[in-house]
Amino acid sequence: MLKPRPAANNAIEVTNLTKYYNGNIAVDGISFAVTKGSFFGFLGPNGAGKTTTVRMLTGVIQPNKGKALLSGLPAGSIEAKQISGVVPEMANPYIDISAWHNLMLMAELYGMPGNMAKERAGYWLHEMGLFPRKDNLVKEYSKGMKQRLILCMALLPDPQILFLDEPTSGLDVQSSRLIKDILRSLNAKGKTIFLTTHDMDEANQLCDYVAIINKGSLVAVDAPEKLKATTDSRHSVEVSFGNPIELDSLEKLAGVREVKKQGDKYRLYTNNSGQLAISLAKYSESNGLTLVSLNTLIPSLEDAFVALTDKEETDNG
Repeated sequence: MLKPRPAANNAIEVTNLTKYYNGNIAVDGISFAVTKGSFFGFLGPNGAGKTTTVRMLTGVIQPNKGKALLSGLPAGSIEAKQISGVVPEMANPYIDISAWHNLMLMAELYGMPGNMAKERAGYWLHEMGLFPRKDNLVKEYSKGMKQRLILCMALLPDPQILFLDEPTSGLDVQSSRLIKDILRSLNAKGKTIFLTTHDMDEANQLCDYVAIINKGSLVAVDAPEKLKATTDSRHSVEVSFGNPIELDSLEKLAGVREVKKQGDKYRLYTNNSGQLAISLAKYSESNGLTLVSLNTLIPSLEDAFVALTDKEETDNG
């Protein structure tokens, strides 16, 4: 778990945060801290309480119990909102006006001086690759362009803390990569980023720490590599052959715990990946198979996520 730090170092502090809906608990007394300048991932299955937590942190809804502070300010207060930028999962800019007018409207809401607003709007439109289309109506934009514009709008007031709920979900590769590169750059410049995502690979690439929530409760909070280290039993070997094979023939190899077919490859889970790799090479040779690829794999963040959430299901079952 995250070690306690002095409050002055925390961008976000959550203590016993709890939310009920119609008598059902959505978020169950969670507590954690996010250090200033860190990139923090908030992971969990659908319905786990991720979006509800973000809505409490950003003041959209109020908790039933507990509290949250943003740089020492009560979440939901005007002061906390002034230092926060939010990119919600389900959000759209005004589609019947231009991107530029959307940004100018956002600047008015924040009371920004005109020259500052124009300078920042131009900067972020350039950074997001939208400047040549700034005067087009937003309804002419693709989904990826709209998402980049929403990020521009969130960044316009230069927030200290940026909340993002599934910012790359459903986007094309180019838009997704651009957004991730910009987020890395912002974090490198000291912005605190709170990312909610289903994409384990994205979280692994971007985050210093991740929290895993399941059924409203925190399962783990730690660095991605430390979480992976807790799932030693998920070491595996990925192999592909140039010839058809029977899945059960791989399941019979010594040391194999589980076999999964993934596209044109097979992933074999084991406690000793090195020995299994040797066995697979011998298996290929003795059966006259062409070995196309053979890779030993350490547990992924997805493996850690599955192991931790499955463990909680077992413990509570």
